[in-house]
Amino acid sequence: MENKVRVRFAPSPTGPLHIGGVRTALFNYLFAKHNGGDFLVRIEDTDQSRFVEGAEEYIRQSLEWAGIVADEAPWNPGDCGPYRQSERKEIYKEYAEQLVKDGLAYYAFDTSEELEEMRERLKAARVNTPQYNSMTRTQMTNSLTLSEEEVKERIESGAPYVIRLKVPKKEEIRLNDMVRGWVMVHSHTIDDKILMKSDGMPTYHLANVVDDHLMGITHVIRGEEWLPSAPLHVLLYKYLGWEDTMPRFAHLPLLLKPDGNGKLSKRDGDKMGFAVFPLEWKDPQSGDISRGFKEDGFLADAFINFLSFLGWNPGDEREFFTLQELCDEFTMERVTKAGTKFDIDKAKWFNQQYLKNRPDAELAEYLIADMTTEGKETTPEKALLVANQLKERVTFPQEIWRDGRFYFEKPQEYDAKTVKKKWKPEGVAVLQEYASTIENAESFTADDAKDIFMKVLENHEMKIGQVMPALRVAISGKGGGPDLMIMQEILGNKEVAERINIAIEKINKLKEGN
Repeated sequence: MENKVRVRFAPSPTGPLHIGGVRTALFNYLFAKHNGGDFLVRIEDTDQSRFVEGAEEYIRQSLEWAGIVADEAPWNPGDCGPYRQSERKEIYKEYAEQLVKDGLAYYAFDTSEELEEMRERLKAARVNTPQYNSMTRTQMTNSLTLSEEEVKERIESGAPYVIRLKVPKKEEIRLNDMVRGWVMVHSHTIDDKILMKSDGMPTYHLANVVDDHLMGITHVIRGEEWLPSAPLHVLLYKYLGWEDTMPRFAHLPLLLKPDGNGKLSKRDGDKMGFAVFPLEWKDPQSGDISRGFKEDGFLADAFINFLSFLGWNPGDEREFFTLQELCDEFTMERVTKAGTKFDIDKAKWFNQQYLKNRPDAELAEYLIADMTTEGKETTPEKALLVANQLKERVTFPQEIWRDGRFYFEKPQEYDAKTVKKKWKPEGVAVLQEYASTIENAESFTADDAKDIFMKVLENHEMKIGQVMPALRVAISGKGGGPDLMIMQEILGNKEVAERINIAIEKINKLKEGN
């Protein structure tokens, strides 16, 4: 493990994994693979009150869908397990007790009433941020103010207590962040954080420092929201005697709302109509369903390509990268400091580009699957032709069936705008002759369809633009769409002729009714 890069993604199983969490996992993974290292997943479930059933499995499935494969995880254990903090409870207690023994932490027996009294007292003294710190701890009920005998008696009697870190009064804490450079914080701004809670479970601060050390983590890459906690963690590394092996820190920029005003939340996605979770999530308590990028039709590789540009860039004009290419290119030097706006339109653009470059056979599979869901059937050959014709016009796989139903079903309605503007008696005469001509055509390729149509237009001394919209609406019901001649080849001459005749009858009746 010596000198080998090891990073970890440490989510809490408190609900669905936010897209910001996926971005953090991705950047960890890319950094590890760029440097020939390991990517670990550790589940930080010390706060059992917030545990949500199914959340850990959701995290696993989300990462696997995105192609972010863990070298070590609860579901793929290595030599540094367990990989759930709830299964490492006794480990943390040992280190917390050692800090107390060394005079670097202390037992605190304060009741909730005493804590509230302290806060009110400080507020009355016009202290802006009341804290349990180097100034106030001397007035509280803890092992610094009680005698050894009193402390021992309280512990043996089962009195509830927590273990707090003893933050020094006057000390400058420094760390060299890989994204932000030197960060310096004075210790008087840090409160005496709880390390072990009264239920015997560690807090995030102690658990993640201990775990990162024991698991050989060399770099801690996490969201900017953890930057205020970093000096505290540096202090813990120092107190535990691990300063020389302390990991490098990198705090990633926030994912912002599309307007740049604040951190992106689920509420923003709900309001603006896009997902903020990788996969669909069903809340086990309420039954509410939150949409996911996968179910919305995003391809995993397009999703990852888009996500990689939220706070990183390759330093040139390139935009398209496979996961392996991202691993090859990724460096922390190219990660930005400023928050990055979430642009759903850019995500859709990436998906569109990736979709149109997919093999026709794969797109045909999407089409057939969606048709099967609705009890519709087609041949693989026709599905292939339809997918090929629509691939340049769709953003999501499900749109192939949605936008291409007319290949398999006769129109039930006709675009009103096109009918009003382009459905003229002289055009109808052209359509009638065209339908009659093609009905028994021996060959009906796209070129044949065009040749026949042009000859009929010539017979009526009309231009293609005068009748083409009417022909399209008669065949597909739509005012726009893919190449009309190829569309006819796919449908076949008899189907096209039948549709034209049906349209003439229906639309003429409709116009007469008006």
